Amino acid sequence: MNYDLIIIGSGPGGYVAAIRASQLGLKVAIVEKAELGGICLNWGCIPTKALLKSAQVFEYMKHAQDYGLKASSAEADFAAVVKRSRGVADAMSKGVQFLMKKNKIEVITGVAKLKAGKKVEVTKDGKAEIHEAKHIILATGARSRELPNLKQDGKKIIGYREAMNLPVQPKSMLVVGSGAIGAEFAYLYNTLGTKVTLVEFMPNIVPVEDEEVSKALERSFKKNGITVMTNASVESVDTSGALCKAKVKTAKGEEIIEAEIVLSAVGIAANIEGVGLEDVGVATDKGKVLVNDYYQTNIPGIYAIGDIVHGPALAHVASKEGIICVEKIAGVNPKPLNYNNIPGCTYCQPEIASVGYTEKAAKEAGYEIKIGKFPFTASGKAKAAGTPEGFVKVIFDAKYGEWLGAHFIGANVTEMIAEAVVARDLETTGHEILNAIHPHPTMSEAIMEAAADAYGEVIHL
Repeated sequence: MNYDLIIIGSGPGGYVAAIRASQLGLKVAIVEKAELGGICLNWGCIPTKALLKSAQVFEYMKHAQDYGLKASSAEADFAAVVKRSRGVADAMSKGVQFLMKKNKIEVITGVAKLKAGKKVEVTKDGKAEIHEAKHIILATGARSRELPNLKQDGKKIIGYREAMNLPVQPKSMLVVGSGAIGAEFAYLYNTLGTKVTLVEFMPNIVPVEDEEVSKALERSFKKNGITVMTNASVESVDTSGALCKAKVKTAKGEEIIEAEIVLSAVGIAANIEGVGLEDVGVATDKGKVLVNDYYQTNIPGIYAIGDIVHGPALAHVASKEGIICVEKIAGVNPKPLNYNNIPGCTYCQPEIASVGYTEKAAKEAGYEIKIGKFPFTASGKAKAAGTPEGFVKVIFDAKYGEWLGAHFIGANVTEMIAEAVVARDLETTGHEILNAIHPHPTMSEAIMEAAADAYGEVIHL
């Protein structure tokens, strides 16, 4: 079959690109070897949020008396929690199937491989078919990265995929890596009653975040019973016994940590093997496909988006890259993506949301800065909701008032960060934020108050 565009991979990069391309009048096919929606909808973003919501509700149940309520003793049904998350994921995947039909996108099931002459070979059940297109987008995503000394066996040493579908809740778990994936699973399992140890190689957990946010999350985790080990690394794991025995190197020496399960959450590796990149000459660097501002590779007519290109490996980034890519193909002339204005979210409790420069990065970039902070302990809405933990921190350029960065930690802050993203895109200044009326009582007032604090005008602190 001949198409205007073939997209390999149906994750949030691939399926979004397919829909936008169809809207622009292109004849589109999408190739997927597993479930529509890719890792994000089936084994990542969506089912993890379902699991985390169950954990949050369980926390509420355990603290019902704090809200003046009486309830019988709360108990977590781990199998039911997992079953619910799988149901949510299945429903979302079916939603993508509907969107493909609605937008007249042909779905081709099988394993795709690039061939010379803008051809794609799709193999299913041992049978291969050749499809041709004027343009081909690679959106093959990523998988859990394996360290040489932390090989995953899927049973005792696992990745994120197994972590959200374990048959039995472990009594103890060692989580290696404290980025978003590690932090979320540490929170989830600890809340449900598993004894969790979190090991991070860097000096702070969630190391890409502003240091104050990192330290606040570490305090919260420790307060809730998670053992946090920073400046530490897992050197080896002995899985021969009933419990895994991990040799952890720390500043004070080596320590043996025992746990039923070791979760490796040390990042992801791009899925660029076996796609045929070498066969057609697509250039790569350090495990990623090289592209320009519009995701064109060095081979005309072949593009790459999402986790397989350099940039933040986030679902919303892949989606926007896909839209920009197909709009350029269709002649719409879109603006390149501003990678300095990408929001990042971590969905443990308290949640983390951030965008732009950290305090340290802003100083290193040579800015003279104004910093404002507002704690949720001073927020009427947060106090009423029983979630006074955390704060909003904003960073402005002292000279022009440019909003350089925003760093939130607290309940529901992932729903608040978009204000900062839009404001930064519109080049909104600090004074404009503090003069914009925010509804009372809301958590979002903390953004206005933090901006006011940066300029010495805070009211409720």
